[in-house]
Amino acid sequence: MIRFSGLEFSRCVVLGALVGGSIACGSSTPSSSGSAGSNSNPGASGSASSAGSSVTPGAGGSGNPGASGNPGQSGSPGQSGSPGQSGSVGGIPPLVTTTRQQLAAALGRPANFLIGMGNDLATDHDQDGAFRLGTTIDLHYAYLVAYLNADKSWGSWKDWNPEGSFVNIITDTADKHGVVPMISLYSMAAAGDGVLAGLSSDVFEKGYWSDVKLLFQRLGLFNKPAVVHFEPDFWAYAEQQSHEDPTTIKVALRANAPDCADLSEDLIGMGYCLIRLGRMYAPKALIGFHASQWANPDPAATATFLKKVGADRTDIIFADLLDRDAGCFEAAVDPACMRGGNFYWDETNSTSPNFHEYLAWSKAISTGVGRPIVWWQIPFGVPSTTPGGTAEHYRDNRVHYIFSHIQEFVDAGGLAATFGTGAGNQTTPDTDGGQFKDAVKKYYEAPVPLP
Repeated sequence: MIRFSGLEFSRCVVLGALVGGSIACGSSTPSSSGSAGSNSNPGASGSASSAGSSVTPGAGGSGNPGASGNPGQSGSPGQSGSPGQSGSVGGIPPLVTTTRQQLAAALGRPANFLIGMGNDLATDHDQDGAFRLGTTIDLHYAYLVAYLNADKSWGSWKDWNPEGSFVNIITDTADKHGVVPMISLYSMAAAGDGVLAGLSSDVFEKGYWSDVKLLFQRLGLFNKPAVVHFEPDFWAYAEQQSHEDPTTIKVALRANAPDCADLSEDLIGMGYCLIRLGRMYAPKALIGFHASQWANPDPAATATFLKKVGADRTDIIFADLLDRDAGCFEAAVDPACMRGGNFYWDETNSTSPNFHEYLAWSKAISTGVGRPIVWWQIPFGVPSTTPGGTAEHYRDNRVHYIFSHIQEFVDAGGLAATFGTGAGNQTTPDTDGGQFKDAVKKYYEAPVPLP
């Protein structure tokens, strides 16, 4: 069971906001010199393709983002921006049927299985972990988080740099290094992990939707391919608490998201609004919801729920194998690793839990939704016959298995695998004895084609 993928980071940011100072979250340091402000430290946390190609990635390539402001600077983003030709304004967003090759092309990458990395921000963003591997990878991701201040007012990533320009710092740095930027939007946990009360609050919703629009406006200013990951964990909680019926949970949408005033005030309207804002203001971005294995024992039920909120109308589906090293849970000394369970999977796939079981779930999600999968926040641990380990040297075998079996992940509907830590004290490419750097280098010498 995979849960709380960004909770520790979110709590740390909340604490920083409450004390009004800069605190360190996990293993990364707060950005400076044109990077995140004192309350941020954003680097610390965390389908078989359908046939046809009638809808282009990003749905609406002729969209015209607002013109004012300069990417990466403190200028304000444009305010209006026209939707692309196949955008969703005025109705239900269209189904998306792009193939994985087309999605890779839309990102400006060769038609091969993609590799990414994130949760690795440094004070000098040119030194972010993904740019120190010695090999140019495909994707680099960073979290955008939100929190409630002591007076319950909304606070978030938009305050880290003037007018939300942190987004363009991330995009422009990735672009400088030949990598596609990716954002994991993790704001729905601002009131607490799994707490959905904010959905019906005007204060919460006004802050949330203002941020979502600003994010896409900033990506529109970037005006190059990017990827946006919608709210990991949130959709699983929503699936459980709505009992598979997204119309049963109220979302205060109309008064707080003017671009979506015609949509229903429930989880369906929320999902469609995320899609609409993405297509309207950042037509070159690929977007997608998150599927969690713990949401429901039946992957078909999860796929059906995600389709109800619009997942088949986005470009990709995100999923996570585990959010920190298996050995951290086995050692059971780190406060961030106190969940029970067997997290070190059998690479021979003869005993449970194993990789084939997980890939069968992944394929069911991908096939059920009709979109390819990007696996996210995969831990870096190194295989060992000895359970556990020590801080920054915990064992895990996901890097080893994935790079030894890329074709299995392609066959399960995969588009990409992105690696990163979901908590502090985990193994990283700086502490894994060269495992990840060597695996990445070897992979790009003979990459696996996408169908």
